[in-house]
Amino acid sequence: MTAKAQQPSGSRYEIRFSGSGGQGLITAAVIFAEAAGVYGGKYVCQTQSYGPEARGGKSRAEVVISDQPIDYPKAMELDLLLAMNQAACDAYFYDLQPNGLLVADSSLVEQFPTSRIIAIPFTEIARNEIGKAVVANMVALGAMGVLSGQVAVEHLEHSLLSRIPPGTEDMNRKALYRGVEEGSRINIDTLPRALMSDDYDM
Repeated sequence: MTAKAQQPSGSRYEIRFSGSGGQGLITAAVIFAEAAGVYGGKYVCQTQSYGPEARGGKSRAEVVISDQPIDYPKAMELDLLLAMNQAACDAYFYDLQPNGLLVADSSLVEQFPTSRIIAIPFTEIARNEIGKAVVANMVALGAMGVLSGQVAVEHLEHSLLSRIPPGTEDMNRKALYRGVEEGSRINIDTLPRALMSDDYDM
């Protein structure tokens, strides 16, 4: 069963990958942006920032996608937020638009600040099924691709294979498609709507 992908408001769609340095989130964002732009033919802006420590400090990367030229490259109201640890979840969920979607690594996030949450144990899947926790970012990337509805899976794979170290292709491809499998189980239409959005519709 394929998930019903979240539909953006207008043509602009904003995604943030967040967690800690060393989790490979910037790599995942670059792959996502390349898949949408180079292979998918959309307008894309990709930016990132690190915390004071390169590894272990706060890390985030953003991808803005549009069918039209992008006049401002920074994310303003997130449609989709990936939180790979509790600190990122707590810090960034405020930036979600009213009906934005939070995707959290339930291996490392235990408290969810919104009802519009999809919790998937990315790190546990990577460690126990793929054999290396380091590819949790690729499991998350696969799920984000499906849940966003902004990229084709084959474009993600092409972009992924062009950027990973030689000899790791099979492991990373397996991680990507394991995330695609998890994302495809979700029907976003069954998630509760934000109360604020109901007020806006009145």
